Amino acid sequence: MFETIKFEVKNGVAWLTLNRPDKLNAFTEQMNKEITNALKEVAKNSDIRCLVITGEGRAFCSGEDLGSIGEETNHGEILRKRYNPMVKQLATLEKPVIAAINGVAAGAGVSLALACDFRIVSEKASFVEAFIHIGLIPDSGNLYYLPRLVGQAKALELAILGEKISAEEAKSIGLATKVVPHDNFQMEVANFAERLASMPTKAIGLIKRYLYESWNSSLEEMLEKEAYGQRTAGLTEDHKEGVAAFLEKRKPVFKGC
Repeated sequence: MFETIKFEVKNGVAWLTLNRPDKLNAFTEQMNKEITNALKEVAKNSDIRCLVITGEGRAFCSGEDLGSIGEETNHGEILRKRYNPMVKQLATLEKPVIAAINGVAAGAGVSLALACDFRIVSEKASFVEAFIHIGLIPDSGNLYYLPRLVGQAKALELAILGEKISAEEAKSIGLATKVVPHDNFQMEVANFAERLASMPTKAIGLIKRYLYESWNSSLEEMLEKEAYGQRTAGLTEDHKEGVAAFLEKRKPVFKGC
């Protein structure tokens, strides 16, 4: 089905693995399209309650494959045609998404990681805002997500200086959710993903939606959105199960509906 990515579902978790290890999982037009199609599958499949995006081999993603870029390339059209649909599909996915950063994330690879909800990072991984080194600006949502995660001043520093950021520094500035030993990386990611997959998926989707909308909403608008969202969440089976479990003093078993 796919040639540049791997896609499988286990225990309610979809694993999307960028699979061009010989090219450090650099993006191509085909990979962008395959990722977008996989994200659409995650969105419509109710059995999938969490998504993990990771890389095959020693890198997470090194960004665009520059071997396919010529001097006359229209970079704006590449973004509009290939990257922007992928980022938009990811942004509207109302299920938790984990970037499992197994190695270097550079350029648009950083952008992909930033667009995820959580970033579980191997101790051997690193981040590089590499765009400046080839005279370009961060793209694929990078300039949207980066300041929201690390603040305006730090975002300017990372984007303009383009220096490598270690896993530990990424954690200290808010880029990484968690840094884990490289030898236990797969297990740590799987445990975290399966924990999210066992949670009330509809409530998570509503939380994501309204947190994003809060950046451009007034307090009055957010109060109304919260009321509407709470009504929606209150009608789910998971809410009923959560209340029943609380009253019966047991652990709830959520089904994502």
